Amino acid sequence: MLAGRCCRETRISFAVAPLLHEHFPSPLLGISSNDSFRGCRRVLESRLISALDGCDCLVHLKHVHGHLLRAGLDQSSFVLAKLLRTLTNLNIPVEGYARQLFDQVRHPNPFLYTAIIRGYALQGPIQQAFVLFTRMRITETPPLTFTFSALFKASAVALDAGVGAQVHSQIVRLGGFDLDLYVNNTLIDMYIKCECFDDARKVFDTMPHRDVLSWTSLIVGYVRRGDMEKSSELFDQMGEKDMVAWTTMITGNAQNSRPREALRIFEQMWSMGIETDEVTLVGVISACAQLGSLKYGQWLRFIARQRGLDQNVIAGSALVDMFAKCGSLDEAREAFNAVKEKNVFTYSAMIVGLAMHGRALPAMQLFEEMVITETEPNGVTFIGVLTACSHAGYVDQGRQYFAIMSEKYQIAPTSDHYACMVDLLGRAGLVEEAYDLIQSMPVGIKLHGGVWGALLGACRLHGRPHIAAVASKHLFELEPDGIGNYVLLANIYASAGLWAEVVKVRKMMREKGLKKNPGCSWVEAKDGRLHEFFASGRTHPRYNEIMTVLEELLERLKQSGYVPILSCVIYDIGDSEKEQLLKTHSEKLALAFSLLDTSQGSVIRIAKNIRMCEDCHVFMCLASQITGREIVVRDNMRFHHFKDGLCSCGNFW
Repeated sequence: MLAGRCCRETRISFAVAPLLHEHFPSPLLGISSNDSFRGCRRVLESRLISALDGCDCLVHLKHVHGHLLRAGLDQSSFVLAKLLRTLTNLNIPVEGYARQLFDQVRHPNPFLYTAIIRGYALQGPIQQAFVLFTRMRITETPPLTFTFSALFKASAVALDAGVGAQVHSQIVRLGGFDLDLYVNNTLIDMYIKCECFDDARKVFDTMPHRDVLSWTSLIVGYVRRGDMEKSSELFDQMGEKDMVAWTTMITGNAQNSRPREALRIFEQMWSMGIETDEVTLVGVISACAQLGSLKYGQWLRFIARQRGLDQNVIAGSALVDMFAKCGSLDEAREAFNAVKEKNVFTYSAMIVGLAMHGRALPAMQLFEEMVITETEPNGVTFIGVLTACSHAGYVDQGRQYFAIMSEKYQIAPTSDHYACMVDLLGRAGLVEEAYDLIQSMPVGIKLHGGVWGALLGACRLHGRPHIAAVASKHLFELEPDGIGNYVLLANIYASAGLWAEVVKVRKMMREKGLKKNPGCSWVEAKDGRLHEFFASGRTHPRYNEIMTVLEELLERLKQSGYVPILSCVIYDIGDSEKEQLLKTHSEKLALAFSLLDTSQGSVIRIAKNIRMCEDCHVFMCLASQITGREIVVRDNMRFHHFKDGLCSCGNFW
């Protein structure tokens, strides 16, 4: 390595040294022509700048700097500006060597000022960039377009829109720069990163010329704000669209819970033959995972394989997560095995997938395999193994994982980890211990609804109305519109025979005007299309056929002992009306459609937007036994695998 470095320095030396004699003769040789002198100087400066292009370390830079000094070019702002930019590109701190170079120049030109400002903007301290700009204005050194773009980048890094706005006012005052495309693009980017979206839009609207970056930057801003309507409006108005713009819209819709729109845009992008990279693919895979569309997911895996991205750790990990959320653990495992160099995200996706499906032992085994490969787990990994322990009732193992998380891996537990532990203890009947764990949490951890919700769920399973009252009080503060918490508390009181308390809870619900979120379920038909069903909905074109199948199934279930659980209906109506409402819950309609649409023996997969009620859970258990079909239901809590009259969740969800 040392020999190679010496050879490299020698090559630079041979490239530069002859210039000192051939193109910059000593005054002792009698050269008196100023034109000749200036010409030689320009040639030498050009050669030195070219030599700087080949420098890849500080030693090389200092070697060229030495030639520069011997040539008497220590005041050459052009060469020194190049030297400063090269130092910045090599991540050599501005404070120190670079700043000394700058301070030794008596009259720095705009390029040298811009080079040092850029260095501070990229490496800090940020405030020095603005100090030097002020000095630049005091000395009446005219700024360049790149001066302003560097300052706007510094404002964006500092998240200081106030300073950025002051620089913006300088542009307006000087005139001309506000017409520059590059300056305006960096200005838009600065306002967006500082979350000043209206200011970014004003700049965009007044730009005389826009390019793809101008449009895309503003679209990104609206996406970050969650305003998908305005981002879609801009996207539709945009003329030329590059891959970044398409990917922004796909990812934005996926992140803002608009998966169908994300898939629609991807299909349009695909049909136009626009190149797809791993970022695009991860965005659309995420959308597919939200919908639980297995056929669509299989098509995306085909695309990934075509491009060799199924072996990519980022796209491959996303595929693992998607197939798990689509209810196919076998395909999730195939995607996991396809990734050549697995990282913590790949392992975590598979562990979490196994956990949400109730496959506790495989999840724990995979964790041990991960540790053997010396892949360090992260917080998500431990959420996976703790969830797995919770679903299987492995209390001791869960306690061990919770302990080693901080003791061995120095991962501080979050509210999510405490929620897993409360759930684990609560499922096992250790409700008081779960409550004590919450009370012992460090002060700095902010409790969210998941922690108290897990405790309330444990009270539903094991009683403890006095603890349920405490948990619900916190939930009502954190989630004031969460009607499910009120319903759960009322059911706990009803099970304990505390009817006066039940009346109070229902009165609270009426006074707050709370309404239950409309249940929605969807299934994928044989042709790959998604069919949506809403509770008591009659809009499906095959509604009459669906109801015929559902009535026949209900009759068979009742003969096997099924009795509707009327307490699942919170409305003050008659029993016959309650039974009618239960009959048309969205997942039951989805099941009846699937029995019509799919072949005997195939797995029925249903996705649901809210937690499955107890009546539907019993219904699905019996239906799996009567029909001989495996039924997989994904609600907003977990997966339920119904087979032969049993559910993978062990009747606690």
